[in-house]
Amino acid sequence: MITAVIIEDEINGLNNLKNLLNEHCDDVDIIGEAGSVAQGVSLFSDPNIKPDVAFLDISLPDGLIFQLLNQIRPIDFDIIFVTAYQEYAIKACEYSSIGYIVKPIDPDMLREAVSRIKPRQSNQTDGRLDIFNNYYNNPNAFTKMSISALDGIYFVNIKDIVRFEAEDNYTHIYLNSGERITASKTIKAYEDMLLPFNFYRVHKRHVINLNYMRKFVKGDGGYLVMDDDIKIEVSRRRRPAFMEQMRRLQEGL
Repeated sequence: MITAVIIEDEINGLNNLKNLLNEHCDDVDIIGEAGSVAQGVSLFSDPNIKPDVAFLDISLPDGLIFQLLNQIRPIDFDIIFVTAYQEYAIKACEYSSIGYIVKPIDPDMLREAVSRIKPRQSNQTDGRLDIFNNYYNNPNAFTKMSISALDGIYFVNIKDIVRFEAEDNYTHIYLNSGERITASKTIKAYEDMLLPFNFYRVHKRHVINLNYMRKFVKGDGGYLVMDDDIKIEVSRRRRPAFMEQMRRLQEGL
């Protein structure tokens, strides 16, 4: 069983989440509830409350959930934020590999979020929260992201990522140090996340950091040569848009 607590101030929202968990996630056992920051601090001060995961509303009557989390750190359980759609909050979750569910709750999304919980394994929640807070409070100064990989959680500087390569539903991430990380996310997820950071999808299997391009070889089999000497094919379908992107970069647009 996965033990869980819920911090939610709206009684209808609380009951709805409990009912959905009972119906769609029967391996989740709810061991505690709270409706405010103060109640949450009191709940977590109970030595018998040791959850595997906490479902957390971000806005509570007496403050934001981060006031609660900062008081109980270090945190040794997983977190799933339950929130109304806020683009910057969702982005912060994605960059930090923190789970989230958007209200109104979709049962499939709930099942997927719960399936990612790995009880009694190192979750590095404190480090992920640091990245979340960094983006949530100052997205324009954001420089680091969390990668949930097959063998653990990595914290990397975005500027150090050279490229992404898709393999089924996994993605290989190559760093300028030569290290390779295999993540349990699709390449499409990383494409959407990193578009503002000068990354570009040149092929169905490849997203590259444009800062690491060395050369583009033209011709029917057009390809890129990266700084690590790897050749990356530019698909015929994506080539016109890619060449337009190159023109824009050259002109400083």
